Amino acid sequence: MSILRKIIVAFALTFVLGQGLAFAQGEPAAAEPSAPAVVMDAQQVDSSDTDSAGMPTVEQIIGEEDIDALQAMAQGDSLHEKLKTKFVEGSAGFMSLVALALVIGLVLCIERIIYLTLAEVNAKRLLADIEKHVEKDDLEGAKTVCRNTRGPVASICYQGLMHAHEDLATVERSIVSYGTVQSGNLEKGCSWIRLMIAIAPSLGFLGTVIGMVIAFDRMQEAGDISPKIVAEGMKVALITTIFGIIVALVLQLFYNYILNKIERLTTQMEEAAIDLLDILMKKKRTMSIDH
Repeated sequence: MSILRKIIVAFALTFVLGQGLAFAQGEPAAAEPSAPAVVMDAQQVDSSDTDSAGMPTVEQIIGEEDIDALQAMAQGDSLHEKLKTKFVEGSAGFMSLVALALVIGLVLCIERIIYLTLAEVNAKRLLADIEKHVEKDDLEGAKTVCRNTRGPVASICYQGLMHAHEDLATVERSIVSYGTVQSGNLEKGCSWIRLMIAIAPSLGFLGTVIGMVIAFDRMQEAGDISPKIVAEGMKVALITTIFGIIVALVLQLFYNYILNKIERLTTQMEEAAIDLLDILMKKKRTMSIDH
């Protein structure tokens, strides 16, 4: 599973970095030729001439509201371009650090989601197959079923079957100890995701403070409290904070989804351990496994 994890991390990192590079280097989308052409025609037409010739004006043909909409569409930028503009305005240094935190956090989240998804199995069907083999005194067959099934639930059942000839207290201790190890594997990497969630807004706040300091330095150099200087400095400072909070919110959503999958797998492990102990106890009562 460690090799698969490395492949997933490498693939996800390559994909996210590629998308970020395309976002940073993408060319602006070409404007629709029809909209500005209509607007220009509307601006260049002399309405008095058309009236004198007995022809309807452009406003009468198209409508003033439609002309305003066409002008707004011609002047408006796409969401992609607006994000790029705000990213550049927010100081490349700190915005790059925030973007890096987003990339690392997304790579870790994608790796955990894929790992946890592959670890999920049908626990009821697995326990039913194990019970069939145990009733037939075929412990090796039950172990084979566990070996051929992926995930922590099968690993815990296999660990319990290895001590099936011992007393139930020993089996229970073995399952509990091994369950702790499996729980640790499920939560591997989550601490780094939490770190990215904490770092992103912190970098944004740091950029805000530094941006305000720069704004005050400019006012000191100018020797005057100019609204323009103050507005430019505060704008750059606040943009870094906005992006940092957005990154933290996005990663928090993924992190909560990961925690939900971990809790579901942990519950499956506990239920499987209890069911396995019941199977072994039932077998020992009817027909002792020790013999």
